[in-house]
Amino acid sequence: MRTTWIFTMLISCLLAGAQDPFSNKTNLALEKVIKDYPNRFHNIKGDLIIQRTQAVQYKSTIQVPGSTSCFITHHVATSNDSYSWTCVAFENRDFNQARIHFKEIYEQIENTIIKIDGEKPFIISGQYRNPVEERKSTVIGFDLLPSVGEMKKLKIELTIENIANAWKVAINVFDNSRKDEPATVSN
Repeated sequence: MRTTWIFTMLISCLLAGAQDPFSNKTNLALEKVIKDYPNRFHNIKGDLIIQRTQAVQYKSTIQVPGSTSCFITHHVATSNDSYSWTCVAFENRDFNQARIHFKEIYEQIENTIIKIDGEKPFIISGQYRNPVEERKSTVIGFDLLPSVGEMKKLKIELTIENIANAWKVAINVFDNSRKDEPATVSN
């Protein structure tokens, strides 16, 4: 009887401390962003940050908790305008701290199920790449499975990059047909 009680308490403690992989706040924010991708992020576009010849940046109304900034960029081109959503999730001079956050965010994104009204659920899938400090940047590309319709053009990336002696970990959601990379925020 005592062994059964101890076993029951141990299982209860383990289950109470375990994080449900489908309910973390990064997933919830990413799902809202992906749902608005067909609308060119119109419903999550906030105030204007900066306007330049080639790009216009807006604050994002969707923020990943703990991030330093989240913004939408409208890439202006004569032949094909495109939009991207970028979230700088972590920024620090210490590579090891950035590497730990990079892995944590990867684990929060990998195998996320995204449900969009009128569509079958999608699963976000990507292969982990271990960042190396000497490489200065590492990118993990995620696929939406199954990739159908408008969502075929959607690209999700997780990046760790050394910019101006600081390591930045960012999540990017953008149109895969774009020739250039998502813009990074420069402070």
